[in-house]
Amino acid sequence: MRTVTVLTHHRPGQTAEAVAALRAVAERVGVTLRFDPEETGKHELVTADGCVVCNAPVSDDVDLCIVLGGDGTILRGLRRYAGTSVPVFAVNFGEVGFLATVDPEETGDGFERALAGDFEVLTLPAIALELPYGQQAAINDVSINRKVGNRVATIAYGVGDQEVGAVRCDGLVVATPAGSTGYNLANGGPVLAWGVEGYVVSFIAPHSLTARALVVAPDDELQVYNRGRDPVDIAVDGRPIGELAPGDAFSSRFVREAAGLAQVPGSSFYRRISEKFGRLAR
Repeated sequence: MRTVTVLTHHRPGQTAEAVAALRAVAERVGVTLRFDPEETGKHELVTADGCVVCNAPVSDDVDLCIVLGGDGTILRGLRRYAGTSVPVFAVNFGEVGFLATVDPEETGDGFERALAGDFEVLTLPAIALELPYGQQAAINDVSINRKVGNRVATIAYGVGDQEVGAVRCDGLVVATPAGSTGYNLANGGPVLAWGVEGYVVSFIAPHSLTARALVVAPDDELQVYNRGRDPVDIAVDGRPIGELAPGDAFSSRFVREAAGLAQVPGSSFYRRISEKFGRLAR
């Protein structure tokens, strides 16, 4: 491990101690840490002996991305290095942190592991979107939502050449296995274990007794249509990206290999389910 980029969430006070600990480990083992201008200003960083802190945009010539934050910040790191060989090693400073590699109390051993390359890399899939105004990719999910104050939306969807149906609802979520434990789960959709090839479509507050989530095969393309009279909002991994106008549609397809998530040996998907959601239930 030679060069590592670091991303943190928007509350620097919560991650300051971890940043200092990471810098100490990096200095000791001779690893260069890179921070982009926002991070440098956020943490008031300066160059340290044995650990170069670069007040310059982060480039792709790095070996690892360490993220200190919640799932939103982790997704930012995964998106930044999607399509590269750079994995993301994440420390949970959020609420759930389902994508996190370790928790804050494990940073001592965690940073040692990270900078020594002592971790496994899980390859995460993505959803590629073809929108009327461009292309997007989602590591977690895509959601369309009716605007506040507008009528109930009418969303139609189809797979391949076959339209499946139209549902009056507040919106729709298309989720990868990694994203199936988020908005999709809140909709009553199924959890897809990591490693499952395919993605799931679920509805937000459907006005129907028969609208159910649908798991789409990895080689099948999904089409989603706005059949209502009002535009609906579109978000990718929780980030608003635009609208879907009445009569417009978008298509999505499954991308098998998009980003790399570091995990320590023994940290399986099912252990995460038990620890993260079991903890919330107590």
